[in-house]
Amino acid sequence: MLYYEHLSEDLAERIRREKAENSFIRLAFDENKALRRNPEKDRANIIRTAFIRDCDKIIHCPFYNRYADKTQVFSFYKNDDISRRALHVQLVSRIARTIGKALNLNLDLIEAIALGHDIGHTPFGHAGEKILDELFYSYAGRHFSHNIHSVRVLDSVFPYNITLQTLSGIAAHDGEIEKSEYKPVPIEDFSEFDRQIENCYLDKESVKKLVPSTLEGCVMRISDIIAYLGKDRQDAARAKIIDEDKFEAGAIGSTNAEFINNLIVNIVENSYGKPYIKMDDTHFEALKKAKADNYRLIYNDERIKSAVDLTVKPMMEKLYARLLNDLKSGNYDSPVFTHHIKYVNKAHYQRKMPYEQTEHNQIVTDYIAGMTDDYFVDLYSHLFGDDKLKIDYIGYFK
Repeated sequence: MLYYEHLSEDLAERIRREKAENSFIRLAFDENKALRRNPEKDRANIIRTAFIRDCDKIIHCPFYNRYADKTQVFSFYKNDDISRRALHVQLVSRIARTIGKALNLNLDLIEAIALGHDIGHTPFGHAGEKILDELFYSYAGRHFSHNIHSVRVLDSVFPYNITLQTLSGIAAHDGEIEKSEYKPVPIEDFSEFDRQIENCYLDKESVKKLVPSTLEGCVMRISDIIAYLGKDRQDAARAKIIDEDKFEAGAIGSTNAEFINNLIVNIVENSYGKPYIKMDDTHFEALKKAKADNYRLIYNDERIKSAVDLTVKPMMEKLYARLLNDLKSGNYDSPVFTHHIKYVNKAHYQRKMPYEQTEHNQIVTDYIAGMTDDYFVDLYSHLFGDDKLKIDYIGYFK
């Protein structure tokens, strides 16, 4: 039987009263304190406030469309009922806004972080991210992580003048790292933020040390976990990897609906009016166990891992080397010029230097990270013809 928790009557009544009286504790980030690299541009007004502007910039970014054909977990399936990254982003936004509204936080800041948090993600999910990290490091001595690259897309590839608060929330959103309590650590200026980002390129462990600078960023971070925890189980069942009833029920239930409801309720119960976002120990331990079960029964499934190792990995290695050579040799007919550099340059934003003068490995990494799954497959076929490496998709009738 499904198990749904509810807010305690005392807290529910307090929230109703304080909202009616407008007497709740003011913990939302003050938009008047939002910082941009160029404060003379993108000034807020009564209609388009600071974080609404960020939302608009992100959703109109040329790479935003590509969410629709980027893998969430299951890459090798032709199945419209299996989640793509576009749906994940919407689910994260919805969950985070639900929590944020109950806690009287800034919903526009929450939405901006949610919309942009995965815009730098690779094709083929976290498997693709791991491969690209290995390649970038072997060629350039720098690391790749999707959350840091999401910042790069919105701050450098397309210099949108996004606020520091949105960018820091995106950088620190890593949903692979769960905590029972998230307490923001404010960032005073872009120089400190830039130092943190550069450290993440040089030291892979630095990504794990990033902390959101606002309560809104903290809400988005835990919402990222809530959004994928149960949804990945639904997708695994649709992909016939495992039946949903194989998962043990815990204190937060075992289904997507139970996870979402019970974690939201517990977070609001333990965070309302507090300068942090918190779950109690029972719910946190249940969340950790559910996530560990997902790894054991889904993410580490040998059928998924071997398919990536046998196809995506060698294909990405060949693509990287070919595109890098095209850049170095000035092969202007190569798709890295015609499809990527020219496309980026169509966005007429003022840059410190022309995009094509970017270090070659960074351009190749930008290009591959920006690809959808289907584009990656088509590009490989275009460049390497009848090469024996190819991805065999599981169709609707297999």
